[in-house]
Amino acid sequence: MTFLTKYTQKLRDFIQRYRLDVFKDVALFIIITIAIHYSFRFWANQMHYWPAQEMIDNLEVKMARMVYYPSAWFVENVLRIEITRVDQTKTMYFANNGYIAVNRSCSGFKQILQFVILMMLFPGSLKRKFWFIPLGVVIVFLTNLFRIIGLSVVVITLPQYWDFSHDNIFRPLFYVVIFMMWVWWVEKLAKPKTAKKSVS
Repeated sequence: MTFLTKYTQKLRDFIQRYRLDVFKDVALFIIITIAIHYSFRFWANQMHYWPAQEMIDNLEVKMARMVYYPSAWFVENVLRIEITRVDQTKTMYFANNGYIAVNRSCSGFKQILQFVILMMLFPGSLKRKFWFIPLGVVIVFLTNLFRIIGLSVVVITLPQYWDFSHDNIFRPLFYVVIFMMWVWWVEKLAKPKTAKKSVS
């Protein structure tokens, strides 16, 4: 038995003895999430989405529209906040001279891709991934709608806190939602159900 094998076995025994499996999973989640985050930034900023630049550019523009139109409709018709819409630039202007422009970086593409890659890399039932991943994509998309709508409320009610809200509340919200879905996956769905034994 090599030194590495002995060390690995000791580590496994330590994890099992102190029931640290949950921390092992959380550590794996954090490592994968950070790796995807920085890999995406490198791909977007340094490589300009090579070799799929045109496809990703078009996708981000379409996704930004998919976020802008329902958000603007909700702000205007449900929240009854007066806005001036400039649909060509996907911008909402508010009565207090504040505005929100839904550009490509607001499309949610990165967060959706991050969720999909995380779920593909994480172990679990492939059959369940076929429905869980699309469900998660919808949830991340709805989270983005909530984010734009929430920021609209901040613009009109607490404009001095817009930067703080954008960077420290609504941006981390994506990761909270993705983490909660991941917990649901690990705790309830990743492992196949075992058949209950009947006692006669």
